[in-house]
Amino acid sequence: MFEIRVKTSKRVESRDITDEIISAVQGKSGRILHIYTPHTTCGIVINEDADPHVMEDIMEALDRMVPRNYPYTHMEGNADAHIKSILTGCSVTVPFSDEAPALGTWQGIFLMEFDGPRERKVFITLV
Repeated sequence: MFEIRVKTSKRVESRDITDEIISAVQGKSGRILHIYTPHTTCGIVINEDADPHVMEDIMEALDRMVPRNYPYTHMEGNADAHIKSILTGCSVTVPFSDEAPALGTWQGIFLMEFDGPRERKVFITLV
């Protein structure tokens, strides 16, 4: 297992972590790559990394679906972040080939921050 740390700078942001993941597994072998974050207010997703507007649209859509200012009962004030984390999920699994994740042409791996800024852990496992 490998670990990378991702620093976020905003309360809500998407961070393309594809290059960090590729660097972490460079020279390694396996057939399945599993990426997981052990936090309850962020997520891991795969989506388009060619046009940054795609991730902006996704973040805005999540904000519309799960608004921050709704009267949630969770007392810490970050219930929306917990809900968004459930919607995105905390892990992805990708085939691994030729020392890299077998992603599509336009795909990237993103850490979705919903309660930043923070430093997040991401665990990478090759099987």
